[in-house]
Amino acid sequence: EGLLRKYLKDAGKDNIEVHSAGIMPVGGMAPTSETIEVMKKEGVDVSEYKSRYLTAEMIRKADLILVMESFHKNEVLNRVPEASGKTFLLKEFGNAAEQNPLRLGVKDPIGKPIEDYRHALVTIKNEIERIVNLL
Repeated sequence: EGLLRKYLKDAGKDNIEVHSAGIMPVGGMAPTSETIEVMKKEGVDVSEYKSRYLTAEMIRKADLILVMESFHKNEVLNRVPEASGKTFLLKEFGNAAEQNPLRLGVKDPIGKPIEDYRHALVTIKNEIERIVNLL
């Protein structure tokens, strides 16, 4: 959320609302220290962020839903099947070149070393830059 907002603002598209939420029924959790560290190096402070639980109402209201992994997409569509036309893997949205579903996911680095967070961030940044240009 924070990184996408930053890129949208830098592109003069900060009129686009961005919200993030998780599929696990736990809300109010703070980011990991590794997340805070890698985002800080990007100039984004997420230290005050608290997780939110993704609800069916949020899915219905969204114009576009971007997820990291296939099981996230499946969970969104299980909750609101009519969201299929607006729910995409981050690497899938607007990217006709990449069609292998096994290569479309971005693994969650939680619980892994900081290097995994850095690697995920590089992938996410590349995709966000591409997507911001499409919006």
